[in-house]
Amino acid sequence: MRIPPRTRIAALAGAFALTSALLAGGTATASAPSGAVASTAVQINAVGDICYSKLPTQAHDTLGLIEKGGPYPYEQDGTVFKNREGVLPGQTNGYYHEYTVITPGAPTRGAKRVVTGEKSQEDYYTADHYASFDLVKYGC
Repeated sequence: MRIPPRTRIAALAGAFALTSALLAGGTATASAPSGAVASTAVQINAVGDICYSKLPTQAHDTLGLIEKGGPYPYEQDGTVFKNREGVLPGQTNGYYHEYTVITPGAPTRGAKRVVTGEKSQEDYYTADHYASFDLVKYGC
């Protein structure tokens, strides 16, 4: 499935503040069901960050293809990423899309991906097939 180049949508102030808090390692409090013992505040480290210059060359290639709107090397590129692992900040279905970062010499797609959000330059890199993500920082 091919999708058009990334949509540039301005973030709402509240959503931006929540995302910023999560990315900065903010805290959250979970509510316990009725009759259960209440939980305490939990440290959330949803994602780390990585400078664009520190990404592998193949990730640069993938990000370039995303900006151009393709063509992509794999049929799965550009499909909706459902965030089943819950590592990225929670969003509505369809907010995130995934793209393969080619791993030289790998017989399959490998484990590296770029996952994009709808906001401008909201790009996440994973080298371990969604176990962890780093938000790509373009200004460093």
